[in-house]
Amino acid sequence: MKALISKIIPVLLFLGLTSWSQEPTFRLENLDNQWKDYQALKGSELTVVDFWATWCQPCVRALPHLNELAEEFSSRGVNFIGVSVDGPRNRNKVKPFVRSMGISYPILLDLDSEVMSDLGVSAVPTLLVYNSEGKLLHFHEGFRPGDEDLIREELLKYLED
Repeated sequence: MKALISKIIPVLLFLGLTSWSQEPTFRLENLDNQWKDYQALKGSELTVVDFWATWCQPCVRALPHLNELAEEFSSRGVNFIGVSVDGPRNRNKVKPFVRSMGISYPILLDLDSEVMSDLGVSAVPTLLVYNSEGKLLHFHEGFRPGDEDLIREELLKYLED
């Protein structure tokens, strides 16, 4: 029963978010202590927002795949935004970690997880895909091998619509 509930909750959350969601308006610091907002970083077609943390093993496994997807889809108007939810104590670990992983897309710091909460995200990793009008199209929680192919298929599907 617990496993069924854990699968149903993200779907209900996604359905609830799609009915009332508006374009994200968050503004967070990047790794160079500069304030960046969603509007400045969003893609012309799609925007992928990935919530993650350095201590989260599924997140660490997902990041190289997301980086590949970001590079693959950048010429098609798809921008990726990584949002680290590492707390203030781990703030100094994020930049070297991102460098060591070779992440090429922007990383923002949600030190108090406020943006994460505002967007209805309750676990990491969680990936959200928005269209150019800011409508939430896709909600993906967790990461297992092969999920990168599912994410790629979703991006292609939304680019064709």
